[in-house]
Amino acid sequence: MARPLRFQYAGASYHVMARGDGGKAVFEEDGDRFDFLDRLGKVCGSHGWRIHAWVLMGNHFHLLVETPEPNLVTGMKTLLGGFSQAWNRRRKRMGHVFQGRYKSVPVSGEECDAWYFRIVADYIHLNPARAGIAGGNRGPLAGYRWSSVATYAGGKTPPWQFHDRVLRAFELARDGRGRRAYVAWLEARAAEGGKITPEATTALKQGWHLGPESFRDRLLGLLDGAKKIRLKGNQAGGPLREHGAAEAERLLLKAFPALELPTTSRDLALLRKSDPRKAAVAILLRKRTAVANGWIAERLAMGHASTVSRLAKEESAYSPTLRKLERAVREDGGS
Repeated sequence: MARPLRFQYAGASYHVMARGDGGKAVFEEDGDRFDFLDRLGKVCGSHGWRIHAWVLMGNHFHLLVETPEPNLVTGMKTLLGGFSQAWNRRRKRMGHVFQGRYKSVPVSGEECDAWYFRIVADYIHLNPARAGIAGGNRGPLAGYRWSSVATYAGGKTPPWQFHDRVLRAFELARDGRGRRAYVAWLEARAAEGGKITPEATTALKQGWHLGPESFRDRLLGLLDGAKKIRLKGNQAGGPLREHGAAEAERLLLKAFPALELPTTSRDLALLRKSDPRKAAVAILLRKRTAVANGWIAERLAMGHASTVSRLAKEESAYSPTLRKLERAVREDGGS
């Protein structure tokens, strides 16, 4: 399987997360948590990062991070590499601390797309409530020490923690009143278990990006530009070339038999361009990979790229088939 592609560009925002190796606890004691936050602060200082939301749970963490410079990869390497080495030293052991590569999903940060920024911040902040360790009769959400909710509630705010963008996304005043209103909103949600809406759940699971179609197209434009630079430098190949098509083909190996679709272009061409099964596969590929609409249209014999774009806007019409596809992918170990 192709490794997840890292989109890096100035001013990017990401939902970053990582779990302990094998699902095991990473933050076993307060010393682990203090060490992680100390290292996060140092990386923010050296790389100029801004953290808008964060939470440390027993076996994983979440960050909503903004990178004014295109340096997510080097910063995360410093953060996770240093933390893992220190974690192992404290326990006199060797081996992986985190499970595989960390996940980083680009999040649209445009004012007109503020909904996406909101749902990531909510998802991160309500983690302790969904885990049943804070909120309602388990105590205030803001009382959970290892989350940025406490800073919004008026607690000590580290220099790398910023509140303005989240408050602005919720159309709240960027002062104490706005922070208190946001915390009250979170506490009310936490008291009910911290669940997020079905619409937010769907958006968060959409795959390699979080934003509207225009944001996806901008990311693909960055990918195309990166490919051209690599080709000019005679460095063709590697993750930039392989990620989209390789991952798409992997998914097709599960999608075709799941929907009883033929596998060859010739046989696919005998079906209608807008065949509901082909439409569902196209939507899945758009969500899960970085391939362009043109690639999908050619691979599935759907005619022009505009056909794929049009059908994607009618996603709700293919919900049952999409659910079947998602189950097939999960059974194959997909995320």
